[in-house]
Amino acid sequence: MTARQVFYEGRVQGVGFRYATRQIAMGFDVTGWVRNLPDERVEMLTAGEEEEVEAFLKAIAESSLASFIYKQTVNEIPAPKGLRGFEIVH
Repeated sequence: MTARQVFYEGRVQGVGFRYATRQIAMGFDVTGWVRNLPDERVEMLTAGEEEEVEAFLKAIAESSLASFIYKQTVNEIPAPKGLRGFEIVH
C-alpha cells in the first residue's frame, strides 16, 4: 500500500476539477479525497497499490484536466488508515 499527497496549481478551482477527479478515481482501485485550498490550489490524497495510484495520477495528467494544471507537486506519504472510497472534502 502506498499513498501520495498531490498539490495542483493553475486554474484548478471553479472548473469542476474536484468532481472530474472523483469520476476518474472510480475507474481505479484507490481511496482518498480531494479538496480546494484557500490559496487557490487543489490538494488530493490518494492511496492504494503502487500500480493503481500511479495509473490514477497518470489518468488525471492525461485527462481534460491537464489544460488547467500548471504545476503538480507529488509527495509520497505513509498510507493513512481508515480511508474508504474517494471523496470531495470541504
